[in-house]
Amino acid sequence: MNIPYFDAHCDTLSAMFNTEQALEENNLHVDLKRGAHYVPRAQFFAMFADLGSNRRSNSFKNGTKKFQLQLQLLTGTLLKNRASLALCRGALDLIRAEKERKTGVFLSVEGAELLNCDLWYLEMAHRAGVRMLGLTWNYQNALSGSHAQHPEMGLTALGKEFVLRCEELGIIVDVSHLSPRGFWDVTEVLEIPFVASHSNSAKIWNHSRNLTNAQFLAIKRARGVCGINLYADFLGENPDIDTVIAHIEHFLSLGGEKCIAIGADFDGCDRLPAGIEGVQDVHKIAERLLQKNFPEALIYDIFYNNLKRVVGEICVT
Repeated sequence: MNIPYFDAHCDTLSAMFNTEQALEENNLHVDLKRGAHYVPRAQFFAMFADLGSNRRSNSFKNGTKKFQLQLQLLTGTLLKNRASLALCRGALDLIRAEKERKTGVFLSVEGAELLNCDLWYLEMAHRAGVRMLGLTWNYQNALSGSHAQHPEMGLTALGKEFVLRCEELGIIVDVSHLSPRGFWDVTEVLEIPFVASHSNSAKIWNHSRNLTNAQFLAIKRARGVCGINLYADFLGENPDIDTVIAHIEHFLSLGGEKCIAIGADFDGCDRLPAGIEGVQDVHKIAERLLQKNFPEALIYDIFYNNLKRVVGEICVT
């Protein structure tokens, strides 16, 4: 089968920024040359910076500068590769990119500290094209605790304002790094689908970054998606492609046919499962599913349609 690819999360943009490499061809996990055989293809590129855990530090306050510099880098990349890349703000842009056989580029922010946890910056980011927001990364911020820092802390009043403003603007809320309490607060505040852009099953591998069955079912009820993460630490001990399949199969056992996507976390991890070294190898997951007699339509949904549906429901402009 022709394998499509719509990935909910990679850190390639910040890796390009830190290493001064280009998207066309590089030694990172993702570049245009190695991803060219996926048709159609789209990618959420996350803007990210580790600003530390101290909210009063200068580095934390400089988050918006890091955001602007990465946005500038992406703008230049889009101009340089306008024959093969298209910035997408919604499903109509993605459909146009498909017809023109271009890679659809979507923007996300991983950790609202890059927006200074400020609603004005959120609206500015939306105008710049951001269509997904991870409320936290590994640190607590003004919106919520994270999975790693103050996991008992849920959404603050400002965090709830952010979630509601995301709903109004058409920005997808991403709960992958959010605290458990924050996760359930999101389910109470939002009336539209939300995603865990790069999270696996805690039933298969018990890690704080992975989703419990109850959390996955909540995403399913909300008509959202969970992106399968290829970071080895979140997959299992000495993972391989069959380990990735085990996470997919478990979510399928919960009725997740329309709720599973790919969120590889490329360039945000230093260890991948055996058999996968970068974007060029993701097709092996689809081929293994085919070998196990999963229907092509289901594989197409996992690799493309499910995330496209969420984008179509939320990102209307």
